Amino acid sequence: MQKLDLASIAERTGSGYPAPFDRPVVRRERRRLGDAGGLTQFGVNLLRLGPGVWSSQRHWHSAEDEFVYVLSGEVTLVTDDGEETLRAGDCVAFPKGRANGHHLVNRGREDATCLEVGSRVATDRTTYPDIDLVFDPAVDAYTHRDGRPYPARD
Repeated sequence: MQKLDLASIAERTGSGYPAPFDRPVVRRERRRLGDAGGLTQFGVNLLRLGPGVWSSQRHWHSAEDEFVYVLSGEVTLVTDDGEETLRAGDCVAFPKGRANGHHLVNRGREDATCLEVGSRVATDRTTYPDIDLVFDPAVDAYTHRDGRPYPARD
């Protein structure tokens, strides 16, 4: 295997969230490094957040672990416990099954870059505690908390 050519890995912007939940992440940029390297057991993303951009809606996973390492810039970690500033060299871990919603927000004036690592579990259910949103692996789609599906995106 040769080293990955970062310039050749597509940068994906936005998210698959249904409207209006997609708005705070519409300018989020990710490069799927793990996919580019052929990894199947865990994902690795290079995440770039411009000023004012969120990493995701606040969420937690039933079956997936997550880890984030801040490479550059500054982000605010928002959890049920409050807010904490993370800077280059800081890292945070989110064990599966802990119902403590989390996300990152760039409240600064410069871009922030993070490395995200997460396990890939087909049965993982993602809960978004602040909004009426769940990712349900049984239907491979976003649903309301009561199970009603959101309209499919184009």
